[in-house]
Amino acid sequence: MIEIKNLDHHYPDGTHALKGINLTIQKGEFLLVCGPNGSGKTTLIRLISGLFKPTSGSIHVHGFNTLNDSKEVRGLVGMVFQDPDSQIVGETVKEDIAFGPENLGLPVEEIRERVDWALQVMGLKDLSEKPCYLLSGGEKRRLAIAGVMAMKPQVILFDEPFANLDYPGIQEVLRYMIQLHQEGHTLVVTTHDVEKVIAHVNRMAVMQRGEIKASGLPENLVKELSRFGVRPPCYVLLGREKM
Repeated sequence: MIEIKNLDHHYPDGTHALKGINLTIQKGEFLLVCGPNGSGKTTLIRLISGLFKPTSGSIHVHGFNTLNDSKEVRGLVGMVFQDPDSQIVGETVKEDIAFGPENLGLPVEEIRERVDWALQVMGLKDLSEKPCYLLSGGEKRRLAIAGVMAMKPQVILFDEPFANLDYPGIQEVLRYMIQLHQEGHTLVVTTHDVEKVIAHVNRMAVMQRGEIKASGLPENLVKELSRFGVRPPCYVLLGREKM
């Protein structure tokens, strides 16, 4: 589904954010990209989404190059940002979900069908007319996901999806992420806090200082996380085996 080769990225201030990234993400995979703050996680998924252009190297999504085929890539990839307020643009829940399909220039009837479907899928039907500013943190994150879902992407990218959420909000968002994966979507989630999601992912890639330092099955890497500046799950810190 996603093929990344020799990817480098420099910011205008000279920061060398990514260094020679090579990564393949299979269709239907649930990939965790972890690493300390500043390791390049957000830069990587913004490049995958087509929001940034790489300094060198290439990213192909389902055969489309993010540089030359940006329209096709936008139709395949949706991204849920760390701060949902930066992603929410509608006055009400229903209006916000409709924003993306409207920008695609879809017929009115198809827009209505997609909005109704996304409301149903994300459990927001009873909140459809609620002003967005009155939503809780977990509801806003679900709304951001619903807005992405209405675009019908095959790949969904989550940037620190549990940031600033209380425990019920974390449970709520995680439940829907698992549901999306079970339905066949390819998911990529970035976080420095692996505890919340590691039990549900297929594979993990560990980043540090703009490089992928390790990649593989979670059970094979979990005890190595601390040397890359990532806090391992509690059971590792307590010297126990996974239950």
